[in-house]
Amino acid sequence: MHFNNTHYLVVVKNIETKSDKELLQEYKITGDKQVIGEFYRRYMKFTFFICLKYLQNSEQSEEAVMQIFEKLFEDLKRFDIDNFKPWLHSVARNHCMLMHRANSYAIKRNEELKKDSTVFMESDDDLYLDTEKDNEMKLKFMKECLEILKLQQKECIQYFYIEQKCYQEVSEITGYNMKKVKSYIQNGKRNLKNCIEGKYEQRA
Repeated sequence: MHFNNTHYLVVVKNIETKSDKELLQEYKITGDKQVIGEFYRRYMKFTFFICLKYLQNSEQSEEAVMQIFEKLFEDLKRFDIDNFKPWLHSVARNHCMLMHRANSYAIKRNEELKKDSTVFMESDDDLYLDTEKDNEMKLKFMKECLEILKLQQKECIQYFYIEQKCYQEVSEITGYNMKKVKSYIQNGKRNLKNCIEGKYEQRA
């Protein structure tokens, strides 16, 4: 594991001998960024292993450490901290839990899209268009066809594809159960595809 320390060179006199509490007080008064550098020197590895515990990925953990210490520039001014190390542990844990949740959501979202991949947001051979003018026409047809769908189908497709919500979120927002959400999306996509194809035939 390697982190770049060049941004955190400690040049303040005796800063390495000061306690965490003294450093916190000094930062409150002066806002001296070298204080963050000293905290980084002391607790970088500590923070990394907390992140590694939750993220199970070295690269993501390194990224999380940098994000956490970047946030300290503002957080140490906003919060009154009595004991820095336990506070940092809590901050790192919460940050990584949020990252893990976001990663899990992205994975779940991708899995749903793979299972549910057909016409919408894809380029089927019969709908594939090469020119900018054709792409504009495709978008125009898609918007027109979306408007004529049944309300339930339109809502579910907009939330799922345009706003990129997962099935569970669409269900919670609309009040439809999961089975109905999936059905509205499938039927809506089929109707959307038929509508778009019909418009192309008329155009031809």
